[in-house]
Amino acid sequence: MPAIEWLLVACATDARIFQRERGSPMVQVASFSHPEGRLRAHELGDDRPGRERADRAFGGMAYAPRQDAHHREHLRFARELAEQLEHGAREHAYGSLLVLAGSPFLGEIHKAMGEHARRLLKASLPLNLCHLGQDEIERRVQREFASA
Repeated sequence: MPAIEWLLVACATDARIFQRERGSPMVQVASFSHPEGRLRAHELGDDRPGRERADRAFGGMAYAPRQDAHHREHLRFARELAEQLEHGAREHAYGSLLVLAGSPFLGEIHKAMGEHARRLLKASLPLNLCHLGQDEIERRVQREFASA
């Protein structure tokens, strides 16, 4: 198993995978953008809730969609990232994995991860570091995982 570690830094619209070996600086190996996560619901094709009007009644009832368009897009992006992690795990591109993502999105990534990537998952934290540069991410990771 390689001594290479992958680090996924993700949010619902952007993600980067970094690679590091002990004693070497981090290197970005992949970058992902999901601009659909920034669109408004109506731009994603999400309609207003459906309505039903009952006979002899005033008003009516509104039915919300089971899953809003933004959530569907977040799930789609989480699956895309999980597929990359699974592919890397199957190809033995890394020997351990760290995942840093915002709180609800981290759970979506975890649910979408395959068996091989889960086995290599060393740790995950609900931190959104997408807005930071590579040097600052590396400093934060070293501080957070100093004992790892």
